[in-house]
Amino acid sequence: MAGWGEFSVRAPAIAEVFARRHAATGNLCMLGTLRPDGFPRVSPMEPRFFEGELWVMGMPGTAKFDDLARDPRFTLHTATVDTHVAEGDAKVWGTVEDVRDEALHQRFAEAVFVEIGLDIRGQPFEHCFRAEFVGASAVAVEDGHLDITVWREGHPETVVRKH
Repeated sequence: MAGWGEFSVRAPAIAEVFARRHAATGNLCMLGTLRPDGFPRVSPMEPRFFEGELWVMGMPGTAKFDDLARDPRFTLHTATVDTHVAEGDAKVWGTVEDVRDEALHQRFAEAVFVEIGLDIRGQPFEHCFRAEFVGASAVAVEDGHLDITVWREGHPETVVRKH
């Protein structure tokens, strides 16, 4: 599995689309997890880049984070803003690792406060999930065709063109 830095090297085209779309939507993505009964759960959330990694964190006591604590598999999809996907979109998937590091939590809380003014400094973190990737894809519409770039761990990015 690859953390964000390694993923960005292995799948640079997809990483660029994901990072660009993530920023353009104010960090909004759709998170897919697995419910206790095995059915999928799709939830809006704002994953954050911090210290070279992508972190999946948020309000404590939410079902989506209980899902990840039980089964670490996830997918993230950048928020699509139009049916023509003029700006592209991307999906990444893999597993999360729940990082228990109080110093990291406090650095993260300080960064969130500086970036968006949300003050979670000094509060305990229920979960602090670092994303690790095994696959990803991105789409781009150009010159009347759809290019789908796909990456799977252990393989280079490949492009499938649809006309």
